[in-house]
Amino acid sequence: MRCSRSVGAALVVVVYASPVFPQEQARTTEAPAFAESRAAAERGDAEAQYRLGLSYLIGVEVPEDVVLAAAWFRRAAEQGHAAAQSALGVAYDDGDGLPLDHAAAIAWYRRAAAQGHAGAQNNLGFMYATGRGVPRSYAEAVAWWRRAAERGNAVALYNLGLAYASGDGVPLDYTAAHMWLSLAGSRGDGEAGELRDILAIRMTRAQVTEAQRLAREWTPAR
Repeated sequence: MRCSRSVGAALVVVVYASPVFPQEQARTTEAPAFAESRAAAERGDAEAQYRLGLSYLIGVEVPEDVVLAAAWFRRAAEQGHAAAQSALGVAYDDGDGLPLDHAAAIAWYRRAAAQGHAGAQNNLGFMYATGRGVPRSYAEAVAWWRRAAERGNAVALYNLGLAYASGDGVPLDYTAAHMWLSLAGSRGDGEAGELRDILAIRMTRAQVTEAQRLAREWTPAR
């Protein structure tokens, strides 16, 4: 089964901040909003630290630098910032700015997932489905994907639909697969919509109608 992982954090258009690490280059003139956010990060504000990490990760207002991105994510993560914990997990998972370490990635994903971070929950599912740092277990993968999907995470919705379509970790159920893939497609996953339509060819009209009803009536958990 091919499943997908959530990468990084939501890409927000960022204008943010940074402390003085030895490897950090001299700063150029910064926009006032960015300078304010940098100052907040240096004072220890976890949200500003996380957003500064995003700035370095994607190269907004500062040169792209995955090492500094990971350093700022760590500062925020150690204060309990869930999105930063998830982002730090991705850094360890990919070896971006940090040594590749799947065990550390899982540890940070778990901390974020415990706070209800859907991206981290989805990524834990991915680790179990692929056996990265943990024994492979599709049942455990599906359990994490379901938690993330119930919070509306599009990647988890796709992964859960794929699990039902293939019968990995759950009984084969085209109606459930169609429902979850429809929900993923409604959140912008074009591949999910294509897979749902292929699946519909194998289904009865009654099954498709039921899947459509379930998708219409579904609401994410709060």
